[in-house]
Amino acid sequence: MTEFKESSMGAIFQNRVQKYGDETLLFYKGKSGTWEEISWNQLNTMVLDLSMFLIKKGIQPRDKVALFSPNRYEWWLADLAILSIGAVNVPIYATNSVEESRYIIDNSDAKMCFVGEKEHMEKIIKARERLPNLGDIIIFDDLDQPVPGVTTLKDALSEGQAHPNEEEFHKRLTHIEMDDVATIIYTSGTTGNPKGVMLTHNNFVSNVNQAYAADPDFLTGDHTFLSFLPLAHSLERTCGYYLPMFIGKKVAFAESTDKLLQNFTEIRPTFLVSVPRIYEKVHSGLLAKVSTAPPIKKALFNWAMGVARENLPYVCENRERTGLFALKYKIADKLIFSKLRVALGMDRIKAAISGGGPLSVSDAEFFLGMGIKVIEGFGLTETTPITHANRPCLIKPGTVGSPLKDTIVKIGDFGEVLIKGPQVMKGYYKNEEATKEAFTDDGFFRTGDIGEIDEDGYLKITGRMKDIIVTSGGKNISPQNIENTLLASPFIEQTAIIGDNRKYLSALIVPDFATLEKWAEGQGISFENRSGLIENPEVTKLYEQEIETLMKDYARVEQIRKFRLLEREWSQDTGEMTPTMKLKRSIVQEKYKNEIEAMYPPE
Repeated sequence: MTEFKESSMGAIFQNRVQKYGDETLLFYKGKSGTWEEISWNQLNTMVLDLSMFLIKKGIQPRDKVALFSPNRYEWWLADLAILSIGAVNVPIYATNSVEESRYIIDNSDAKMCFVGEKEHMEKIIKARERLPNLGDIIIFDDLDQPVPGVTTLKDALSEGQAHPNEEEFHKRLTHIEMDDVATIIYTSGTTGNPKGVMLTHNNFVSNVNQAYAADPDFLTGDHTFLSFLPLAHSLERTCGYYLPMFIGKKVAFAESTDKLLQNFTEIRPTFLVSVPRIYEKVHSGLLAKVSTAPPIKKALFNWAMGVARENLPYVCENRERTGLFALKYKIADKLIFSKLRVALGMDRIKAAISGGGPLSVSDAEFFLGMGIKVIEGFGLTETTPITHANRPCLIKPGTVGSPLKDTIVKIGDFGEVLIKGPQVMKGYYKNEEATKEAFTDDGFFRTGDIGEIDEDGYLKITGRMKDIIVTSGGKNISPQNIENTLLASPFIEQTAIIGDNRKYLSALIVPDFATLEKWAEGQGISFENRSGLIENPEVTKLYEQEIETLMKDYARVEQIRKFRLLEREWSQDTGEMTPTMKLKRSIVQEKYKNEIEAMYPPE
């Protein structure tokens, strides 16, 4: 058997196949509704067949191949085949529109496109007339009838199997240079066209090794990851795909975000990689349920939450509970925490990773207190993505932890966090000007985030440079911190702080309507629709009280003077959010300019 130098994820996969063979690697929900397994050997057979198909179709090293699909095992299959023959994977978010997909394929010079479902195929076919360089479309799903220019994955695998050329496969794999581009990930872009981030094989291999080196013992044992963040995003790709593959762990694919809680309870993962939004939703959902519980249950829950707060130093500093508190925690765990963990499918969780955006302290402490280690990290697409992470033995809520191995961090002008390390991107594809702007003269990557470093070397992100609000009085305010504080309310689903060049701050708020409607019914407030509900004076008073309570520790200039409740949730489909659930502030401000102006009447 050939052992490959671990200079690419394709080579690492081949080495792990030799080690784990017929052991289970992947789980997915089959059409029958049962969870089906794929072994390392089974996936590798498909990778080899698909690689042969790509080679037969003329895909050369450094050619670009687009991948437009939701999470499923075929995403891994296509990615490994593309990378193993030296080609470049160009992922597209499964939620992207026809025009967004067309732009990425066109700008990246992709010669072929894998698609997941019929919906994705139709989008690419619609865009195809403006993509003269695009060749084959390969669809993962089966087709009822043939579609011109489209090949099913099943047929592609059969064609590859009929033309084996293992010698060429090995040659391609061994000739990959670490500095070769492995992928071009297009930033979701809160303003303007997205930029293509070129990440090399070295970036991915280095970042996976850095993540593992942060605490190797913590990742030992039999683990199952649950994959539900978009694989097109570097957080899921590195932490939820390449890392478990690197350390030989199992991964299950969630059916969808709608079925996430069900899949949690079915799979009971031991590791979780998520964005803050999931933690927020679970936390607020539980609080909403407790608010309508009988008085005795509510009192018991509140007592347990008090114990959870006392537990924070023990879980965050990895200290053993002793004495009377150990007994008190044991009782709270038996009566409340253990039942919550089982209900959430989190009873086997060893760690829950949070990244892709700031996690509020209240959300982090809620899970930490009941014994779930939430480990927040930091990074960007341009850094593959991980640069920082809290350590299991020292978790500091409100920070993103200390730098990973071989990562140099310093604070630059205006408090900007600057990064240098092997995980930093090669540059932006076909955009030398943007690449030059992204680095300092001494080679540090400009993150665009504002932060400060504490005595333990832990980084705290305090804002985003481009989002900073400068009031008409000249005060600089970070809206993210205030927004995260407001999101701790079970009644607030989404919010955007307004105030640039204004005399005071205001807020656009999308209520958590499930929680709000339950509250209104409990108060005997009748309403015909959402519009009527948010205009009710009692509802306005509720939100005034929520804001006042949550904002009590903020300075006078940071207080929210006015707010407006909105009746529709923001999403990627309606334009206010990116695929990674980041707020497009310019879109929100333009879309709701009338509501905003109404909060600033002429004096």
